[in-house]
Amino acid sequence: MLNYLAPILLLLGSNVFMTFAWYGHLRYTDRPLWLVVIASWGIAFFEYCLQVPGNRFGYRVYNPAQLKALQEIITLIVFVVFSSAYLGAAIRWNHLVGFALIVLAAFFIFLE
Repeated sequence: MLNYLAPILLLLGSNVFMTFAWYGHLRYTDRPLWLVVIASWGIAFFEYCLQVPGNRFGYRVYNPAQLKALQEIITLIVFVVFSSAYLGAAIRWNHLVGFALIVLAAFFIFLE
């Protein structure tokens, strides 16, 4: 069970760092671009420290397509929470429908 769960947890943590690295600076548009690029690189280092082992461990139990589908679903979940809670952006019905279609695609990827 841990073999299946560990990659998901590592990818979840990785996505939290990635989302902050890619979108966290949007709350600070008054900062110089060079500064937010450097800060994003620093945050991305920790993302990679979780992403690489997550993919390495995940490859033991998931095929590459399943691993990528998991990554995308985790990314969407983290992004929806981040976007609404941190950035205060509204999530609309059409966003949810689009995300649901991606989840449906992942369902088909996991069919054996």
